[in-house]
Amino acid sequence: MSYIEVKDLVRVYRMGPVEVRALRGLNLSIREGELVSVMGPSGSGKTTLLNILGGLDRATAGEAMVGDIDVTFLDRKQLVMFRRRVVGHIFQTLNLVPTLSAAENIALPMIVNQVPRGERRQRIDELLETVQLTDRAKHKPDELSGGEQQRVAIAAALANDPPIILADEPTGELDSETSQIVVDFLVNINQKYNKTTILVTHNPIVAAATERILRIDDGVIKAAYTPADLEADAEGRVVSYVDQMRQRIKNLNSEMKTLDKKFRDGKLTGDEFVEERLRLKAAIRGLEDEIHRHGG
Repeated sequence: MSYIEVKDLVRVYRMGPVEVRALRGLNLSIREGELVSVMGPSGSGKTTLLNILGGLDRATAGEAMVGDIDVTFLDRKQLVMFRRRVVGHIFQTLNLVPTLSAAENIALPMIVNQVPRGERRQRIDELLETVQLTDRAKHKPDELSGGEQQRVAIAAALANDPPIILADEPTGELDSETSQIVVDFLVNINQKYNKTTILVTHNPIVAAATERILRIDDGVIKAAYTPADLEADAEGRVVSYVDQMRQRIKNLNSEMKTLDKKFRDGKLTGDEFVEERLRLKAAIRGLEDEIHRHGG
């Protein structure tokens, strides 16, 4: 059963006389408790999709069901309550208050939601332990490393126990080692608390930690694949989807040379040669188009 169901979602922005279509009839389904990543080139609609699902933006047309709530029909007051109770946002820019300690930043969403003081204290302690920052509770953001700040942001997103976590490039400004730590926490939280989690990322290594990878381009979901589709090279490094397609093109070109040699050696008839060569050329063109759509 889908927990998030999006049908024919359209978002159009107007910039003076220019009309920009960020989403063009997008469709997707996400199961309850699923951890999904969304990848795609800049301007493909990733953040727009997240903002609509999170109640930060409004769709121009279509439907976005979150549980039994159609986000596209909520008024301003209902959207405020939706953001407070249903969705936890994690941003690349963190959105931590620099004058507040880690514990106070985690408390802030609960204060806004009028959670009693005793419950807040208990929840803060629990979340600080979850992100392994109990000993940094009184530190302000500028006294924490980038990875520690992002873990505070994760804890703050979980403060009101929302069923959905939306993370927009949460590792975008972190080095690879720190990124892996943050991703591990997101995976553990997804599993421990059964949070339906959507993670927008450009990083195939980050995407490989999720259950399913959706590729968005030109405002629609173009493909869905699993982490197994992100292969590793001989040194164990994750090879991106685009690099895999480039390797496939290289293999097909090699097949083409072998085909040419077989024809010259008289091992193929003219009809067999033409048919197979057209097939290989069509496959290469398709892969080249896919690389272009993927921003490669």
